[in-house]
Amino acid sequence: MPDLTYPEVGATRNGRLPAGYHHLRRRVRLPDGCFPTAGEAVLGWRLHRAAGVVMRTDAPRAAAGVRVTPGLGVGPLRIWGPTEVVWAVDEPDQVGFGYGTLPGHPETGEEAFLVVRDGPAVWFEVTAFSRPARWYTRAAGPLAGAVQHVYAWWLGRTLRRLCARG
Repeated sequence: MPDLTYPEVGATRNGRLPAGYHHLRRRVRLPDGCFPTAGEAVLGWRLHRAAGVVMRTDAPRAAAGVRVTPGLGVGPLRIWGPTEVVWAVDEPDQVGFGYGTLPGHPETGEEAFLVVRDGPAVWFEVTAFSRPARWYTRAAGPLAGAVQHVYAWWLGRTLRRLCARG
């Protein structure tokens, strides 16, 4: 079993992102009352699939130790990023998970997807730290970070749409 490619495992859970990486924090307000729908969409991979990401996984829901390989792109241009879920939470006011990169991923680091209920307000949060691990992500320079920000924005928009449908 390959090891995670970074030592700061679980840092997206406590919110103290490590130095030496690009940081991402995005918070999106979701419709009131959609916490159960949003939480299930995140834990059951529905969010990512609805956003157009191919998700190869060895389990139907996110849980610590589950392997998942997201694929971004189209056909032969699809880039695969092997990961492992390093933490998951399914509590009355927080639902989500964080996964870390495995060898072969174009980045090194961790990304988390969390739905939080704060009174009537429901929020979707994406938190990540990463740095290039392959020649093409290093060559992309700041563009790689911009892609990650657009991806977080797209996930937020997709989750709002899923919540509106119910």
